[in-house]
Amino acid sequence: MKIKVGFGYDVHQLGEGEELWIGGIKVEHTKGSIGHSDGDVLIHAICDALLGAANMRDIGFHFPDTDPQLKGVDSKLLLDKTIGLIRKNGYDIGNIDSTIALEKPKLKGLIPEMQRVLAQVMDIDIEDIAIKATTTEKLGFVGEQKGIAAYATVLINKS
Repeated sequence: MKIKVGFGYDVHQLGEGEELWIGGIKVEHTKGSIGHSDGDVLIHAICDALLGAANMRDIGFHFPDTDPQLKGVDSKLLLDKTIGLIRKNGYDIGNIDSTIALEKPKLKGLIPEMQRVLAQVMDIDIEDIAIKATTTEKLGFVGEQKGIAAYATVLINKS
């Protein structure tokens, strides 16, 4: 068995009146992610980590923000397609460890639903998806509530 590790990172600017999608669920807030798709930073970071681990470039290569068909797309669809790509190359997911950096709103009560949705999209056990949330103690663009960031590390294996 061959084991590989991948790391993903994504960031989006926050804007008034935009929808905030994180981990496949809509989060109620006055600000949301600005992006070509729905701006789900957690899913984008996970996609990048999976593609990187499989040495298949990155999310922008497979799903460019210049593609008009992807304007406003649900990031769960991008994740589903990413899973298809890595599985086509013989990889399965071992586990995912991720962190969302956002000053407000607090996410701890929403994490179980994010895990449920992501497990369903990726067809993996919920126990194999760790999601943590943090602030940046009011420092930087996240702390100033100008943006949101997400980090993901994945373990994939090939039999």
